[in-house]
Amino acid sequence: MTTKIMNKFINEPAHITAELLEGYVMAYRDIVTLDGDNTVVRVQAKSQDKVAIITLGGAGHEPALSGFVGEGMLDCSVVGDVFAAPGAQRLYQALVKFKREAGILLVVLNHSGDVMSANMACQLAERAGINVKQIVTHEDISAGLDTPDSDRRGLAGCIPLYKIVGAAAEDGKSLEEILEIGERFNQQIATLAVAMGSCTHPQNGVTISQLAPGEMEIGMGQHGEGGGGRQMLISADDTAEKMVTQLMAKIQPKAGDKMLLYINGVGATTMMEMNIIFRKACQVLEATGASVVESRIGEMLTVQESAGFQILLAKLDADHVELLKERKANAPFWTTIGK
Repeated sequence: MTTKIMNKFINEPAHITAELLEGYVMAYRDIVTLDGDNTVVRVQAKSQDKVAIITLGGAGHEPALSGFVGEGMLDCSVVGDVFAAPGAQRLYQALVKFKREAGILLVVLNHSGDVMSANMACQLAERAGINVKQIVTHEDISAGLDTPDSDRRGLAGCIPLYKIVGAAAEDGKSLEEILEIGERFNQQIATLAVAMGSCTHPQNGVTISQLAPGEMEIGMGQHGEGGGGRQMLISADDTAEKMVTQLMAKIQPKAGDKMLLYINGVGATTMMEMNIIFRKACQVLEATGASVVESRIGEMLTVQESAGFQILLAKLDADHVELLKERKANAPFWTTIGK
C-alpha cells in the first residue's frame, strides 16, 4: 500500500460519510431522508403489511448502496464509514424501526465486516421478537467456479437483487416467498471484475494496490483486493470475451434462456468503453442461443476512482423478468442506469 496526495473535493476527511449523505438526501429530498446517524430511509414509508427490505455497507461505493432506496427497491440503507461496515448496534436499531408482522429481509454483501455486523444484529433482533431473514450475496467468481459460496465476495449483483425483492415486497408477497425468489436469483447470477488501476482511500490517501501502466487484473475486488488474474492489457473485445466466457462457464446459458447482462463501471471507466465491452459480451452470450432481456450499462457500485468494470451475468426465471420490469422503481439511481 502507498500513500499519495488526494486530488479530491472533500473537506475534513473524518466528515466525508456524513457530508456525502447530507448532500445526497438534500438532492433527492422527495424520495429519501436521513433517520439517525448515516441511515437512509424512504420519505414515503411502505405500509406495515408489506415486507421491509434493508441493506448495509460502507460508504465510498456511490451510488450504491443508498442510491437504491425508494419505492420498489430498498426501504433502508445503513451506511458505514468509507469501505467499512456499520456497527451491529446501528443495524439493529434499523431493524427495530422496521419491525412489523410481515417481517424484514436483510440483504448482505459477502464481506467479513458486513456479515459480522448482520449476524450480530440479527441475533439481537431475534431476542427482541423481530422477524428478519438474510440473503447474503456471493456472486464473484474470481476465486474459482467451485469455490464455496461462503468464500465468494458480493459485488454489484446486489443491485438487480434489490429490484427483484423490492418489487416482490411491493406486490405484497410474504417474507418466505420473497426469500425464495431472491435466493433463486442469488444462485443464478455471476459477476467478474477487471481493474486497470486502484483507488485512493479518501480519508487517508492510501492506494490499496498497484498496477503498472499497461497492466490489468481480472478478478480484483471492489476495495483493490487481488484477484489473481494480473496480465498485460488486452483489447476490449478480448477482455470482454475472456470474462464473459468464464461467467458462462458458471451460469451455463443455453438456447432459449432469458439472460441479464449488466456492465457496472467502478469509477473511472468511460461510457464509451463500457458500451464497447457490452457489445462484445452480448455477441458472445447470444451466440449460445440465449437472449438478453434485461440489460444496463452504467455506474451502480463504484470504488472511488478505480479504473475498470464488472460484468454481471444472470439466468432469469419468468418471475425474475416480471419483477425486474413490471414495477417502476422510484429509487434515485435505478432509472439513471442505461434506461
